[in-house]
Amino acid sequence: MKRTTRTAALTAGALIAALGLPAGTAHADDIPPRVDLRVLVVSDGGPATDAITAELDTAGTPYTEIDLGVAGRQVINAAFLSDTVLGRPRAKFQAVVLPNDNPFVAGSAEMAALAAYERTYGIPQVDAYTYARPEAGLQDAAQGGYSGRLDGVRAAVTTAGRAGPFGYLDGPVPFEDNDPAVNESYAYLSTPAAGADFTSYVDAPIPGKSTRGSLVGEYRHDGRRELVVTFVYNHNQQQFRLLARGIVEWMTGGVHLGATRNYFAVHVDDVFASDDRWNSTLNCTPGDVDCTDPNATPDPIRMNAADVTFATDWQTRQGVTLDLAYNAVGTVDQRADNNGVDLLADALLAKKTQFRWINHTYTHAFLGCVQNITVVPWKCDTNANGTTKWVPLADISTEIAQNRTWGQTAGLPLNNKELVTGEHSGMKVLPQQPVDNPNLATALSLNGITSLGSDNSREPAQRQLGPALTVPRYPVNVFYNAGRAAEQVDEYNWIYTKRAQGGSGICEDNPATTTCLSAPLNTATGYADRIVPLETRAALGHLLSGDPKPHFIHQSNLTEDRLAYPVLNGVLDGYRALFADNTPVVNLRMEDIGIELQRRAAWQNALKAGQVTAYRIGNAVTVQGPFGVAVSTSLPTGTTMGGAAFGTAYAGRLSGWNPSVGLPITLTLPASATATAAATSGSLTATEPAPDTRVPAGVIEQVAGTASD
Repeated sequence: MKRTTRTAALTAGALIAALGLPAGTAHADDIPPRVDLRVLVVSDGGPATDAITAELDTAGTPYTEIDLGVAGRQVINAAFLSDTVLGRPRAKFQAVVLPNDNPFVAGSAEMAALAAYERTYGIPQVDAYTYARPEAGLQDAAQGGYSGRLDGVRAAVTTAGRAGPFGYLDGPVPFEDNDPAVNESYAYLSTPAAGADFTSYVDAPIPGKSTRGSLVGEYRHDGRRELVVTFVYNHNQQQFRLLARGIVEWMTGGVHLGATRNYFAVHVDDVFASDDRWNSTLNCTPGDVDCTDPNATPDPIRMNAADVTFATDWQTRQGVTLDLAYNAVGTVDQRADNNGVDLLADALLAKKTQFRWINHTYTHAFLGCVQNITVVPWKCDTNANGTTKWVPLADISTEIAQNRTWGQTAGLPLNNKELVTGEHSGMKVLPQQPVDNPNLATALSLNGITSLGSDNSREPAQRQLGPALTVPRYPVNVFYNAGRAAEQVDEYNWIYTKRAQGGSGICEDNPATTTCLSAPLNTATGYADRIVPLETRAALGHLLSGDPKPHFIHQSNLTEDRLAYPVLNGVLDGYRALFADNTPVVNLRMEDIGIELQRRAAWQNALKAGQVTAYRIGNAVTVQGPFGVAVSTSLPTGTTMGGAAFGTAYAGRLSGWNPSVGLPITLTLPASATATAAATSGSLTATEPAPDTRVPAGVIEQVAGTASD
């Protein structure tokens, strides 16, 4: 017989019995429960629950994790799951995540407690990875379904999925197949069990059959709702990254702390200047300090006017604005050497308002220690007393101010708070310079710099440097010293092949950080066939993970073979093929990215310190954070705050940062959210002391984390 969802409206007797309260203590029909905005994650240490917690970390959504493998861990019972606050029933968790549909032994009291809790409060359960079986609402995969590898399979969001939690996707959900020699996925594909109330949200074709089997679906039974996921994944895999937002939205009913958006920004360094070219014979870059061959003659790469037209047309087509980090000396010298002529600068200045501009210092000088380039690799020069000789404050300040003055005179639409130093110099660079130039912070202060670009491969965390916050930037592995594909591949082979294969052996010497190619790439085809797919996948992975950090390339990558565009097009075209129009790429300038990172860090710290309270009662959501910390929330369309519209729309929901003055913020959900009782959500800490706020053994209190790199 078909099982139907039990009504969410509880009788007073049922609620009293579930809570273990004396008769007359609470009346469910009169007192709607408080549901705290926190997720309970029960983990077995597997990759699926780890992936879900990683998504919660990224968004800044709090959760409590119980590790089933920890001896003496917290026992899950009614007292752990719920209590009362000022006479009102309280559900301590708005959702439950289990490693599978039932990770406990048969007849487990813990599973019984969870099931009763879910029925009582309408709390949804996510089965992070389970196999197809009737207990999960599906036929056994052996009965007309499939179990096995799904590498390269093109799954899809169903009509119900698009109308429900996965409405931010266009439909396709491709499974990765990065290496044919490696099994990268495993799944069970099946159809609903006889009589089961099961709705598939994501499915894929069953091999050898004309039918499709569910990969993600909702199973309603015994007054409970489960999201049944029947494929295994980790948090870096594209198929999970595409579905992660929907899993969180389903389990929270779209009402939760934290938020994510998909960001992509591209900085183009060394604009107006030129970049030295890789020499395939010398295996070095003439003009660089480590290319000491006496026959080394620089062969610069510099954009031209046609490249500017191509860039602006590309921006229009892709809907993304490039950030040009410029060095004014490039055009000053060009005009001085060519009777005042610089067609590149003329073209850029004619279209200056179509780009964003960043001060990259006047000459691109190294602003850290004074370099001793008589040795390879270079080292820091020292004073007579053995101390490090630093580039003086006056030199650093002049580099910043002179470039800014030129830009202002040229009418560039500058943000004077932003700076990217040449080679990110002035900041520490290992192993030669383990600390920042002590003059850098003062120079930043003198010039009003509050947003400073840094290299994410060296320093992935944002930090304070004098008055400035760093903005870590992802380097795209399209080399600054290559204008042509063959040059890029030749240098790539030099770095990533063994000495016996004609390479540098760098990969052999650094096996922990660098992987050697099995054989050198073909210089005619290696860029398109190997490098572009790798770099596209890496950058798209950052975008899909909700990481706002920008990527950086060089002006040399926009000229000659225009090497950057295949990667950038791969990212943006690939993204738009997967996501609906309501989930656009967010393209921020550097200062705004820094602010986003700063807000996230402050939010995380407030949560960790227990300074945030958030819960839902009926159609009212109450959030209270410390003074001065912006509060992050995601709520359904139609939510209001103080009678005014809340947040901005993204992915079919509203989200935003709201400044806190230390007092409770009340948000009113639309009637449509109130009507879905099973989606009720709620908090972190009670407004009054709970019976025991200590963290038991085996329980990990998680609140937020930075996006994976």
